[in-house]
Amino acid sequence: MSINKEKDFGTPASPATATVNLEIDGFKVTVPAGTSIMRAASSIGIDIPKLCATDSIEPFGSCRLCLVQIEGGRGMPASCTTPVAEGQKVITQNPRLAEVRRGVMELYISDHPLDCLTCSANGDCELQDMAGAVGLREVRYNPVETHLNALKDTSNPYFTFDPSKCIVCSRCVRACEETQGTFALTIDGRGFDSKVSPGQNQPFMESECVSCGACVQACPTATLMEKAVIDNGQPEHAIITTCAYCGVGCSFRAEMKGEQVIRMVPNKDGKANHGHSCVKGRFAFGYATHKDRITKPMVRASIKDAWREVSWEEAIAYAASELKRIQAKYGKDSIGGITSSRCTNEETYLVQKLIRAGFGNNNVDTCARVCHSPTGYGLKQTFGESSGTQDFDSVMKADVIMVIGANPTDGHPVFGSAMKKRLRQGAKLIVIDPREIDLVRNSPHVQASHHLKLRPSTNVALINALAHVVVTENLTKDDFAISRCDVASYNKWKTFISDPRHAPEATASITGVPAAEVRAAARLYAQANNGAIYYGLGVTEHSQGSTMVIGIANLAMATGNLGREGVGVNPLRGQNNVQGSCDMGSFPHEYPGYRHVANPETNQLFEKAWNAELSLEPGLRIPNMFDSAMDKTFLGLYVEGEDIAQSDPDIQHVHAALRSMECVIVQDLFLNETAKFAHVFFPGASFLEKTGTFTNAERRISPVRRVMTPLAGYEDWEITQLLSNAMGYPMNYSHPSEIMAEIASLTPTFAGVSYAKIDELGSIQWPCNDDAPAGTPIMHVEEFMRDNGKGLFMLTDYVATQERITPMFPLILTTGRILSQYNVGAQTRRTENNQWHSEDRLEIHPHDAQDRGINDGDWVGIKSRAGETVLRALISGRVQPGVVYTTFHFPESGANVITTDNSDWATNCPEYKVTAVQVTKVTHTSKWQESYQDFSETQLDLLAQGMSHG
Repeated sequence: MSINKEKDFGTPASPATATVNLEIDGFKVTVPAGTSIMRAASSIGIDIPKLCATDSIEPFGSCRLCLVQIEGGRGMPASCTTPVAEGQKVITQNPRLAEVRRGVMELYISDHPLDCLTCSANGDCELQDMAGAVGLREVRYNPVETHLNALKDTSNPYFTFDPSKCIVCSRCVRACEETQGTFALTIDGRGFDSKVSPGQNQPFMESECVSCGACVQACPTATLMEKAVIDNGQPEHAIITTCAYCGVGCSFRAEMKGEQVIRMVPNKDGKANHGHSCVKGRFAFGYATHKDRITKPMVRASIKDAWREVSWEEAIAYAASELKRIQAKYGKDSIGGITSSRCTNEETYLVQKLIRAGFGNNNVDTCARVCHSPTGYGLKQTFGESSGTQDFDSVMKADVIMVIGANPTDGHPVFGSAMKKRLRQGAKLIVIDPREIDLVRNSPHVQASHHLKLRPSTNVALINALAHVVVTENLTKDDFAISRCDVASYNKWKTFISDPRHAPEATASITGVPAAEVRAAARLYAQANNGAIYYGLGVTEHSQGSTMVIGIANLAMATGNLGREGVGVNPLRGQNNVQGSCDMGSFPHEYPGYRHVANPETNQLFEKAWNAELSLEPGLRIPNMFDSAMDKTFLGLYVEGEDIAQSDPDIQHVHAALRSMECVIVQDLFLNETAKFAHVFFPGASFLEKTGTFTNAERRISPVRRVMTPLAGYEDWEITQLLSNAMGYPMNYSHPSEIMAEIASLTPTFAGVSYAKIDELGSIQWPCNDDAPAGTPIMHVEEFMRDNGKGLFMLTDYVATQERITPMFPLILTTGRILSQYNVGAQTRRTENNQWHSEDRLEIHPHDAQDRGINDGDWVGIKSRAGETVLRALISGRVQPGVVYTTFHFPESGANVITTDNSDWATNCPEYKVTAVQVTKVTHTSKWQESYQDFSETQLDLLAQGMSHG
């Protein structure tokens, strides 16, 4: 196999529909108007020499290598910055052009190290290629001053910066500006003194660089180079797969040497990321081969016992016998399972199928319960489908963007970069968040027009106030609402929302947001040609999460912002396959495709297909499983790829429930926090070791392709199949494509999906069926997905949370994520990303810190009615007085020790975002942290004992 480099056309494609006819070197070519001569030539296989040009950024015209001549024209214009013209005749090669190009290259090489044979870019260097292309054979110049002794910057853990090899082409600077939008790099100095500078001549690690890799990707020499390539040499083949981090679902080329991943390069043809990446997807893949990986099955009778390494046959047989024993003793409903949003669609589908057909009950749930289940409920009720309405590219047509309870630059950074690009083009931004996220004041080019800094838990009061302004100021799009929605529900909603109690002046005392700001933001959104709403867990993780999703849907329908590009309701899914895990039937009341288990027709369809008797009774949700475990009625649990012992709320209750169970089976990469309570451990496979699909936040089904042999011998779907067979329910798949074929045969929105079509198109957005054979980028274009085709308005009464501040707990704790870490941190904590974020800290406003005698870096105790933990303080003006904030990426932080058992009224999604707490200065860790540290160390010792005897 070869590396099969992606073709670089030199400049971006023109979006024009009109075409231009011209002639290049005697060849006729037709291209869109606005195309550069360079791209037009490249499209017919004529590659004009270039160095400063690349097709991921706008042309710059500085290297003077791509000069051409135009018949009847003067001089030698740069082909990258010169657009095509009708009837043009272009000459790209002749003796005069060749002489000029050689002279230009000679100047570059005169100040460049001639160490090609030992250079890490040897064989993948554009400067080297261009020297060959122009026929450079000697360098006549011997400059007195050079940059050959410039010092390397090796501060970044993933790449080096060697200014001695820099040709000052500005590609890295432009990539940082145009692609990433961070503006971390500049060209410092003039003339001979020009140099690339991170920040103010700082090392990369001290600058504003976010390590997205765009600069490394853009660099045509070895100036910016991955350390993995320096250490291991150039890769020799590439396989396209999909990132296993957030819900953006970036497409990557895993560039390999044998079975070793040398680097992950963002795929230019990736429909979700268009060749961009973030620090996690680009660089943080080392966890897949980390020394902590467990690669042999293990069993033990009690969590007080040492683990015992066993064969796969013994581990599977033991797990099945324990599950069957528990069912025989306590009843059919005494066991269940939890699927993961980190696993593939095919794996998730098999787990829920095993539970329904093999276990004989519907006791299956997923981590989506604790993040986006209100999205599923709210959008299903109003629009008829449990998913976002747009593709990511739609944001580039938005005129006003409203971001509610989301932090795209940290949680969904590649999409965040696209959003920033649109904002730099002139779109307006409204941010609704208790905390000042980066987008509020990202740069002089990206600032929010309005930041509605509401009090946590008051989302519904605020969305009602925004809608009140829209309705009472006659800013609704009645033609849309009346023609596209249920008219009776619309009229009822208008009467409800017009009530003076929803006015911004009336709700200001609840939300803390000034009425004038609310009115101005409502007008800006409603009067936009295209208004788009993007939201995250700050919407869903509330006791009124489902109500808030409905409120967002109401606002979008009332303003006609649905059914075309640039608008829509867009949930930003946290993990790589949150959408897919829901699509695959991971909730206890729904089969794949969101069809209720109690529906007799649906039940019969799956009974026939699966050849099993299926229950019509919805199963237990995750919180019910824990409660039933404490009641000794739910005692066997199969958990694939999920870490409930760290990620779920009220962790002390979760741990007590896990201790109460008689057989906990964990299938994962590491001995995560849940596995420390397990009796059986099945070593799972990383995304690099499996074949399947992920479905991202825009409903895009993307290929996951195996690039290395599973370290434990099996892919995850194979392990589930082995367990199912041992339980007495036969599964006989030979490849994940067969599983997808079954999914497609049973799920109307997936009816046209197949591996062949995914390979052909690169990815597919569901619904994909006879009506939309190539997929559906934009939902609800002509009618909504509800049975009658009409959108449904629903009333959204604000109900205050039960979690109230009191003199004992006067502050509100809310939680979120950070760019460098991911979810529970099991993956990213085993990479160099720890250099950016090595602990969870508590953000506290200076006023609240001063009142408590707290200084930056002090240890502080955070106590709620559920528990207490200790973190170091970070004094920050990002949070408002009365609000504190932390992340949850490190298990020892115990962030979920203090979150409570409050949850959404419709879905049981936990109220992570609202916990009443007190914060005090302390000198030592909490009792829970001390006891859990002891427990965790004991469990690691028991693991080590088992491995030493294996």
